[in-house]
Amino acid sequence: MNPSNVSIIIQREFNERVRKKSFIVITLAMPLLMIALMVAPALIMEYSRGEQKRIAVIDRSGVVAPRLESDDELLFEPTDLDLDEARRQLTDRFGVLYLGEDLLTNPSDVKLYANASTSLTVENAITDRIERILEAEKLRAYEIDDLPRILDEVKTTVTLRTFRNDKSQEEDAHAQSSVVATATGYVLGFVLYMFLLIYGAMVMQSVIEEKNNRVLEVIVSSVKPFDLMLGKILGVACVAVVQVAIWGVLIVCVGAFVMPHLMPEEVMQSARAMQQGMPDTGALAAGMDAEMLQAVAALTDTGFIARIFICLAGFLFGGYLLYSAMFAAVGSAVDNAQDASQLQLPVTLPIILAILLMIAVIQDPNSPLAFWGSMIPFTSPVVMMARIPYDIPLWEVLLSLAILYASFVGMVWFAGKIYRVGIFMYGKKPTVRELLKWVRYK
Repeated sequence: MNPSNVSIIIQREFNERVRKKSFIVITLAMPLLMIALMVAPALIMEYSRGEQKRIAVIDRSGVVAPRLESDDELLFEPTDLDLDEARRQLTDRFGVLYLGEDLLTNPSDVKLYANASTSLTVENAITDRIERILEAEKLRAYEIDDLPRILDEVKTTVTLRTFRNDKSQEEDAHAQSSVVATATGYVLGFVLYMFLLIYGAMVMQSVIEEKNNRVLEVIVSSVKPFDLMLGKILGVACVAVVQVAIWGVLIVCVGAFVMPHLMPEEVMQSARAMQQGMPDTGALAAGMDAEMLQAVAALTDTGFIARIFICLAGFLFGGYLLYSAMFAAVGSAVDNAQDASQLQLPVTLPIILAILLMIAVIQDPNSPLAFWGSMIPFTSPVVMMARIPYDIPLWEVLLSLAILYASFVGMVWFAGKIYRVGIFMYGKKPTVRELLKWVRYK
């Protein structure tokens, strides 16, 4: 390997991508896109509601209809018509809701005759209202005076603050938030998943384009194929790390300088107190949700964000190096993207498996599945980043990184064997057996 040639290729690959307008736009727009993706479900639910559905109610029990509450989604209209007449005449309604006479003893005697296709959301909304009315009616049988007020007074919300006793037994230890850790784990896992696929495919596409243009034949006359492959991989890796570093700086700046001006002063005081392990409950007493307060504390904790992004950069760099070597080998073995789509399936399957493991691992970040999933190099970048917000032992993180980077060295050797043969092959799509033969060539 010639270090000077590799460094030249790294600079060329890095400059070619960083100087593009698309890199600047994506780098600045991605944080906004992530925020939009988090807000989008709520907006979709808000604006996906159709027009108000009018439902005629035939209540033979005489208990439910007078107490059915209408809203912007459902409008309940009691009617004295018989069921058959209502079904024939009230076709302009969304449907006819029939409630049987002995509803208290037979709550299954509820039927909805819809004049259009219904949905699970509508059906659940109707049954929930009826259930609440029947439950209140049954409670009235106990003849307790002022029962609604009593139930409202005894209703209690418990706020649980979790402390890691194995980390510190001091009184001012930091409280841990499983909700914040879970949300952070999901985001980081999907960020790794996205980066591995996008930047790995970027290397593969670059190799295919240069191979089709016969540029590689000129380049390898002065540079060894292995040096060329390694330079491409490291050059694009630097682009990914720079992008993550920019995002980290942006998030730190938002948390340190923007959030304090957007949040009320008492919320920021409580968040700072929570960061320092002090039992300040001012914002909690004012009615703010405990998990929301812990989220604000995490977003404004520059130390926490810095640790997250350092780990993200480490696993992103290592995971990308591992997968991009395989993507580069696939790109060198084919002439077009259509042929590459079949050969890259064994490369993309472990990334998809990592996402599936991540979803299971977040339920129990200390399970054997979580541990081994974060140690196997093909899944460790995604799975370990999903576990890190749970404050797992440092030795597990370091061991996972060591295995990941050691695996990259072996994978580069393996992929380099395929790369040096594949870049000179044209007009033929090799099989997996032929790729293994290329590895054995001397």
